[in-house]
Amino acid sequence: MTVSRRQLLAGTAAVTLGLPVGGPTVTATAAPAGFPDYQYLRLALVKSKLRYNPTNELIFPCIRGTAGRIPNARGAYYLYYAPHDTPGGICLAYANSLDEEFTEYPGNPIISRNWPGEYSVSHVSSPHALWNADARRMYLYFHGENTVTRLASSADGIHFRYEKEVLSTRLVPGSTETSYARVFRYDLPSHNARYIMVFMINTSANHRDIGWGWSPDALNWTFAQTPLIRHSDVNATDISGPHLLFRNGSAYVVYHTDIASGGNILITELGAGFTKRNHFGVFHDSLPGAPDNGRSAAPSFGTYNGREYMIYEAGSRLSGNIAIARAV
Repeated sequence: MTVSRRQLLAGTAAVTLGLPVGGPTVTATAAPAGFPDYQYLRLALVKSKLRYNPTNELIFPCIRGTAGRIPNARGAYYLYYAPHDTPGGICLAYANSLDEEFTEYPGNPIISRNWPGEYSVSHVSSPHALWNADARRMYLYFHGENTVTRLASSADGIHFRYEKEVLSTRLVPGSTETSYARVFRYDLPSHNARYIMVFMINTSANHRDIGWGWSPDALNWTFAQTPLIRHSDVNATDISGPHLLFRNGSAYVVYHTDIASGGNILITELGAGFTKRNHFGVFHDSLPGAPDNGRSAAPSFGTYNGREYMIYEAGSRLSGNIAIARAV
């Protein structure tokens, strides 16, 4: 029998509350509240149409609205994405809705593996865009190599200036990779923080966990020396692609597992102060057929016409595409 996400959450809530799983119905609002199911809608990009597609893989999408932020934007939504393997390259596409195919920006990549005077690496990848309302600029975090996460910023979301390295393995003892970072505006008074970063750590034991850090300005960071979520906490070999979500006064982190561990997106409640670790299981169950083929990963989230959307990486890691799913 296939267990849906809502059935799984209800079962988890029943165990938490001491109720028999087969007894009284416990709705998904018990754990966690307010999250929808998402249904695959379409691919955001058609690979055969892309001018820049060096490795036929598209990963780590990040969707951002432009209204009230970027004057004369090319579309209501900017989608940042990248190939991973050499040469990588941070790319941009745009659309006026989240229901349609996105249009590739003709000048891709907008950030390449070579930035004169700053770095020259084998690849850059895993873009995450944050509209920094304090600075009135788009902050773009990306890795290259896998040991370093960097930051560039832009007024128009297209033309970027290099800022600095913000994370590296030297700042997280025992790590061999610190990448796939995402940053969110969130007040955490206990850490004097206005921004939170979540990212993937590859440890010396060659297992991937979720790390985190905090910052007053999204530029200068302090990092926890132990993982936010360990792979062993959720019985996976590797976990990656974290994204923070916020509902009903609590914070949650969603992240994906390797295919051998299910290839699904999982969810853990962190609480308002990041002091909880309530593992609720499957947030989004990957499709066995196309486009997921058993793996959904690295989600980003947006809203269009009052409906919630999840834009995610679909398919095996080195041949994936960007998929759009809509709340049902």
